[in-house]
Order: sequence, then structure tokens, then C-alpha cells
Amino acid sequence: MTTLAAVVAEARARLAAGGLPDAAIESRILIGGLLGLTSTQVFTGGDRVLTDEESALIEKAVDRRLKREPVHRILGEREFHGIQLKLSKETLEPRPDTEILVDTLLPHVGQIVASKGEVRIIDLGTGTGAIVLALLKECPQAKGLGADISEDALRTSRENAARLGLSDRFEAIRSDWFQAIEGRFDIIVSNPPYIRGDIIPTLEPEVRDFDPIAALDGGPDGLDAYRAIAAGAGEMLEPDGIIGVEIGFDQKDSVTALFASAGFRLRQAVRDYGDNDRVLVFTRQ
Repeated sequence: MTTLAAVVAEARARLAAGGLPDAAIESRILIGGLLGLTSTQVFTGGDRVLTDEESALIEKAVDRRLKREPVHRILGEREFHGIQLKLSKETLEPRPDTEILVDTLLPHVGQIVASKGEVRIIDLGTGTGAIVLALLKECPQAKGLGADISEDALRTSRENAARLGLSDRFEAIRSDWFQAIEGRFDIIVSNPPYIRGDIIPTLEPEVRDFDPIAALDGGPDGLDAYRAIAAGAGEMLEPDGIIGVEIGFDQKDSVTALFASAGFRLRQAVRDYGDNDRVLVFTRQ
């Protein structure tokens, strides 16, 4: 008989031997996710006897992690801002830094609802739908549009909206930034690709080999997406609307300059948990 405790210990040892620094935490998250258990249940349920099928499933998952596939990619989903999101091949895995963008925008969402009774949001490069769906969950008066060039991402965002009961307030549309978009929005939000193309080969394998390159590569200087958003936002933003974007740690000045040249002023800048510039909010000049 193989117990849960024994399997967790073996997984932890294998991950540690493979050079993964968070082996103890990752083994509990991975095995808990595979068995439908919380980390606490994994910790307290060590006497549980696993079936051969469960043991084989865990062994295969550990093998995948040793090849540097991220834990949440293996599980196929990840929690973000209190919601559980399905991942797919062409969607970026949402990360805690992006929650800062959601938290930064929520007060603005509330102010617009207080003034207008509703708020219309577009999430450019929506991927899993993480940002816009988190905002819709927090604000019943909000309606959201997720735009992406990837059909895989659009399917995933629609499925996530359905799982969260938000389909009636969410629409996904295939568009290269604003190309296929009509109407105006109170909030334009995006976590666009912002890594310089020449930097991508140096990234950790978990990112370089498993996140979609289209969601990472911001062009030669990392600013291609911001140029496209700044150029098109003027026609799509309500007069009193705002734009919120996530940025790389060294991009505050360059992104601010791009939006300034397109007629927008920086209203708010927010740092992340590592004290790096992470979120910029713009309004019309």
C-alpha cells in the first residue's frame, strides 16, 4: 500500500534533487490539485491509501515538473484574484503581479459606476480573461469585452466566464488590438507582451518554454504593444475614461512618453511586491 504521506515525501525528494527550490510547497500543491485536496488536507491526510491509478498520475506529473513544466500548467488551472481559471496552450499563466492591476482599477470602476450606473471594460490581449473576469466578479454593474488574436485564448476565456457564471456580461472577440473593435469603453486595460525579443531566450524554462511567445514578445524594445494601444485608444475611450496597463520594471518612463505623445497623461503609478514599477493608469490630457 502507498500512502499519501509517502508519495508526497517521494515527490518532494525528487523535485529537490532536480534542483527545484520550492520542492516542499510545489509537491503539496501539485498532489493536492491532482487529487482534489487542499494543501491542508494533503498535510493532515497522510494516512490515506492511494490507488495505483492515483500513484501513477502523480508520478507522471512529477516527471513533467522535472522537465520544468510549471505546476499550474500541469494542473491546467490557476487561482487568480479569488477566481479559478482554466489555462490553455496559448494563454499566459496569470501571476500575482497582475492582481495589482486589478486592485488598482477597482476604485476607478466604483467611481464610474457611482457616476454612470454602469461601466464598460475592454481587456486587450485577454488570454484566460483573468483581468476582465476578476473585475466583473467584483462589480455586478460591469460589462466586459475580451479581445485576443488567439482563437485558443478566446475559447478559454469564454469557458472561464461560463464557469464563473459571468457569460451574460462577458464577450470575447478576435481582434488585433483595436482592429475589430467598435464602440467606446470606460476602461481600457491590458497586460500586453512587454519583454524585449532578445531577452526571451534568457528567461527561466518555465516561462520561455511553456508560456506562449506571442504573450511575451514585445518586439525589439518591448514597446510594440503599448504603441498599438496608445495609437488606438483615443477613438475607443470615453471622454472621462481611463487606461490601465501592466509594464516591465524599467518601462515607466518610456511607456508614459508613448501615451503622452498620443494625448494621455499619467494619473497613477503603482509598484509591485518587489517594489518595481508595475501598473500605470492614464487619462486624457
